[in-house]
Amino acid sequence: MSFVRSKIKNEVVGVGVTDTPEGLAQIEMPQCAATIWRRQLGLEFRAWIDALAPSKLPKGRLVLRPDAVADAVRHLCDIAGMEETAERNWLENDIADLAERFSGIMRSPYLRLRLDPISTNACRKFHIDAIHARLICTYRGTGTQYGISRGDQDPQRVFTLATGAPMIMRGTLWPQNSPSGLLHRSPPIAGSGETRLVLVLDPIFDLDEAN
Repeated sequence: MSFVRSKIKNEVVGVGVTDTPEGLAQIEMPQCAATIWRRQLGLEFRAWIDALAPSKLPKGRLVLRPDAVADAVRHLCDIAGMEETAERNWLENDIADLAERFSGIMRSPYLRLRLDPISTNACRKFHIDAIHARLICTYRGTGTQYGISRGDQDPQRVFTLATGAPMIMRGTLWPQNSPSGLLHRSPPIAGSGETRLVLVLDPIFDLDEAN
């Protein structure tokens, strides 16, 4: 596990980078604003998902238990008319695995799952989410962008997550004293013809929070 650190407002904002999925748990370390699992998607998977028509990409927003994610994603892929392939099977299993890992790290009994095909400038402004924490992984297209903010300004240096690299970020509701200088946004892609496929997972500790 390595850290990229930036000092801001007398605090050190840390972004942890790991080569193993287990390293994502380092989000709980003091002064760690985010953790990134540095991985690359297989060439066959990239070629397969990039070739799909946008209408064939799964889409949905659900609140469910982690052990129900696999069946839910399979159902979303069926609704989209996605053909049964080894690549589709990998996608379903990977989302289910990330859900199990994330809920374990967060110790949350439920998750809010969002699968979004995006072709617009959604969430194009740099921001921090008003949540406990969030996992984001882009399976197709340009990854989420992030950077360290100084004051109310946008980051001077902007980094782009690799496609397929999961990132866990703290939100403003993180219960411990937390660095607040790490901002993120969706990459501006309107008019480019690009369609991204983005997975977002939020921990839900009480079903009343899901409304």
